[in-house]
Amino acid sequence: MKIAIPVNENVLETDVCVSFGRSPYFLIYNTENKQTEFLKNSSADAPGGAGIKAAQFIVDNGVNTLLTVRCGQNAADILNAADVKIYKTSSTKADENLKDFTEGKLELMTQFHAGFHGNR
Repeated sequence: MKIAIPVNENVLETDVCVSFGRSPYFLIYNTENKQTEFLKNSSADAPGGAGIKAAQFIVDNGVNTLLTVRCGQNAADILNAADVKIYKTSSTKADENLKDFTEGKLELMTQFHAGFHGNR
């Protein structure tokens, strides 16, 4: 399983970015081989549609699970169509959220915002 977290820096102890679509990086953790990689989010500076582009990027990278603070409805629609499970983060640190997820402490996200249109 591959788990993605939008993060501010490319180190494991980084903070989770509050903006899914505009996060500078995605931490990708592979539960099978215990490998962590950081992928630069090319949609972070997009003039619009950053969440949609980020969601497609997640899908294209074979991610099964997203841990995030919040997510827009359009991005959630893409992720749900690809059967990517979206969980609400429990803390500000990426590594703590990975631990909480593996311990079954995170809840599936059920509410999505309308999105922030345009560059913020």
